[in-house]
Amino acid sequence: MRALITGGSGFLGTCLIRHLRDRGVDIVAPSSRDADLRASDALDRWRGERFERIYHLAAWTQAGDFCLTHPGEQWLINQQINTTVLRFWAEAQPQAKLVSIGTSCAYEEGSDLREQEYLTGTPIADLYTYAMTKRMLLIGQQSLSQQFGLRWLTVVPSTLYGPGYHLGSKQMHFIFDLAWKILAHKHQGAPIVLWGDGQQRRELVFIDDFVEALQGLDDLGVENEIVNLGAGEDHSIAEFAALLCSLLGIDPSVVRYDADAYVGARSKRLNIEKLERLLPDWRRLSLRAGLDRMLTWMEPQFRTKTHA
Repeated sequence: MRALITGGSGFLGTCLIRHLRDRGVDIVAPSSRDADLRASDALDRWRGERFERIYHLAAWTQAGDFCLTHPGEQWLINQQINTTVLRFWAEAQPQAKLVSIGTSCAYEEGSDLREQEYLTGTPIADLYTYAMTKRMLLIGQQSLSQQFGLRWLTVVPSTLYGPGYHLGSKQMHFIFDLAWKILAHKHQGAPIVLWGDGQQRRELVFIDDFVEALQGLDDLGVENEIVNLGAGEDHSIAEFAALLCSLLGIDPSVVRYDADAYVGARSKRLNIEKLERLLPDWRRLSLRAGLDRMLTWMEPQFRTKTHA
């Protein structure tokens, strides 16, 4: 099999490429230097080649409060990226199955977060623009499929975690931000101050578990559907912090909270009944074991980056 991957240099992309290559898949994964997806012709150099899969992972966003300060750019850039990929798929690779990544923030806060609700209701205001670009991506897939008979699969992930994340920026996903601050306390004596009151809830999926489930859905031939891919359980930020402290030998009572800081959605636990029907034997790493693996990789990275 041959696959084209956008966003291949990201956290998910590097893990997916590793798993696919282990399966013998021939991969083309252009970087943004090779193909600036904001340009409508960015993928035209591969028009003459044939792909069985297009994995569309690329998106212009960051964690934290990034969406609050870049709504206009997020709309323009992500619409450009998605249109470039959809156009290439429909015009040059109609035989390929498009596998894309959705976002849990597309669901209306307070809903059941079931797949049939992905396009209904109003996403949380802080993440509205990014959420709507992901909704528009899905509508684009559905429209092209309806007119041209194309095949697609969209998976909606919980927050992904594990080794290999790009560390050290000011806009890391919450679990890496928590771990970074706790490591800074352990190695530098820095205070641990977390955003919010600690009661906002999140769920995590270990990165390799996610990729294995994604491949499992593809192996089953699931197509023209959206599937939530979550852990089935969530925890408060305070619980995550306490577990990280325990793994690093830190007294969790030293953690402080800034209740005035950006919080985002209060809860984003995905309904995974559909996933469990499709993949009843999917096995997930326990949260403690997954965080331990993440910290085992992350702690040397922290020492290297902070002492460079």
